[in-house]
Amino acid sequence: MTDTRSGGGSGQADDKAADRVRRMNRADRREQILDAATRAFARSGFAATGLDDVAAEAAITRVLLYRHFDSKAALYRAVLDRACERLAEQVGTDGFGDEAIPALLEAAAADPDGFRLLFRHASREPEFRDLTDALAAASVDTTRRNLAGRLPEGPWAEWAARLIPALAVEAVIAWLDTGRPDPAAAAGRIRASIHGVIAAAAGAP
Repeated sequence: MTDTRSGGGSGQADDKAADRVRRMNRADRREQILDAATRAFARSGFAATGLDDVAAEAAITRVLLYRHFDSKAALYRAVLDRACERLAEQVGTDGFGDEAIPALLEAAAADPDGFRLLFRHASREPEFRDLTDALAAASVDTTRRNLAGRLPEGPWAEWAARLIPALAVEAVIAWLDTGRPDPAAAAGRIRASIHGVIAAAAGAP
């Protein structure tokens, strides 16, 4: 008798869980899968992460996962696209002034796995280099425009335009990796390093 009641309770719990799965609308389910995929890919990388790993992370079946994404590559690109969109919403795309650094830190803190995927992992995957190369080129172009009134044209201005975006991103990732120390002071410290690059490019002592 006890075993029967226990089995019935387990079956009811499974039915309730299945009901919750069925009730989630398509848009919410897609976001749930993207959240889970972001965590799984950031933890193990693209090559070492399978769709079964993502399904397990999302607590759904592989069949349900395939209803939204027909391949691992399509899922990974969707994860990167969402990370790009979130970054653009928080940081913007047209400026690289002092206000951009706090925004970059906030974006990274809000979605650290997505930030790392976008700037650390994706660039190592040839299949997705088009996205990361385009993002890097846009960042350099934006920096170049913002430096136009601060540095004379020439190779050192171009050096600074190429170095500053890379420095900013690596500084933010290092900040994440070291446990996000001194959040209130982090932007100022990163900003100081960027100003150092500008001063070096200008030939300041």
